[in-house]
Amino acid sequence: MTASQESPRVDSFIPVVLQFSVAVLTAAVILVLSWIVSRRVARRAKTDLSPYDVRAPSFQERAGASRSKFYLVAMLFILFDIEAAFLFPWAAVFRRLGPAGFWQMAVFIFVCSWATSTFSGAAPLDWD
Repeated sequence: MTASQESPRVDSFIPVVLQFSVAVLTAAVILVLSWIVSRRVARRAKTDLSPYDVRAPSFQERAGASRSKFYLVAMLFILFDIEAAFLFPWAAVFRRLGPAGFWQMAVFIFVCSWATSTFSGAAPLDWD
C-alpha cells in the first residue's frame, strides 16, 4: 500500500473526530459554567430560600410536588410523539404490508391507547 491509498481513510475520519471534539468541548464548557453558577447561587441560597413567615412553605417543598406532574405531562407528550412517528409511515405503506402489518399496528395502537388511558387516570393535567 502506498501513502496515497491510506490518505482517504484518514481524511474520512476528520469530520468524526472534529464533531466528537466539539461535543466534548461543549460538554466541558456546560459543566464548568454550571459549576460556576451553582457556587454563586449557593452563596445566596442561605437567605433567599428561607421562609419569611412561619406558615409559608419553603421553595423546596413546593418544587417537589410539581415535578411529578411535569414528568407525567412529559411522558404523555413522548407517548403521542412516538405514536405519531410510527403511525404516519405505517399509513403511507398500509396496503403493501398486508394483514400482518395491520395486526401489528393494531397491537401498537392498543398498547398506546392503554398507556394514554393509564396516564389520563393519574390526572396529570390537574395543576391544583
